[in-house]
Amino acid sequence: MGNSRAIAAQKTAAQAVSGTQAARRSQGIDRNFIHSQIGNALGAFAEGDGLRFGDELLEKAAGLAGRGCLGSFAPGATGQAARSGQNRFLARRGRQFFSPCRARGKKTGPNPTDRRKAGSKHHILSDAQGVPLSVILTEANRHDVTQLLPLIDGIPPIAGKRGRPLQRPRIAQGDRAYDSQPHRKTLTARGIKPLLARRYTEHGSGLGVSRWVIERTIAWLHQFRRLRVRYERLPEIHEAFLKLGCAMICWKTLGVA
Repeated sequence: MGNSRAIAAQKTAAQAVSGTQAARRSQGIDRNFIHSQIGNALGAFAEGDGLRFGDELLEKAAGLAGRGCLGSFAPGATGQAARSGQNRFLARRGRQFFSPCRARGKKTGPNPTDRRKAGSKHHILSDAQGVPLSVILTEANRHDVTQLLPLIDGIPPIAGKRGRPLQRPRIAQGDRAYDSQPHRKTLTARGIKPLLARRYTEHGSGLGVSRWVIERTIAWLHQFRRLRVRYERLPEIHEAFLKLGCAMICWKTLGVA
């Protein structure tokens, strides 16, 4: 008696399940399956399933079923992406976004002494004791003579004896990289005596007499790790470290307390 009742209960439950499944099929709930490209069914999808990017629904599961690729976009799934435009996944206002290609092109150029690698050059003007007075940052392929006049123009007023501060040197000395007759005429017109070595001539001052002063200043400046190799993409940041290094040399050389 007990067994017959159990069998009847099982039949009733099976009929209820089959009726529920038939009702679901009639409503189209179990019709759509997610298939792979080889046609194997992955299972029935639940409400809200689909292809998502973060919290945004890109495509419902119904559009993915049967083809293994994106179907028609779900209503409202791409509205926010369409409004934001092509820069949707880039940095927005208030965030930092640097393009390496553009930033690397500022005051950098092919280095003629280092297999044309992108680099920068430091142009320095100092006094007779090696104290830096003016410094300029340019591309590595920029010729030295092009920065002769800007270096002289960049000398700040130097306090000394009572009267007008000195801002113009009496003598401008440079190596053969500054050999230029038009620049000699310009310096002479400004009241500056040019001592620029000429090419294809012997060393006038002799090795180690006066040229070593600026070479020593450059060596001092490149003892700072941030100046020996340029790590900064923005030239303004590297120029700030360059001027800070010159200030440190002046502080140590002049013994300012």
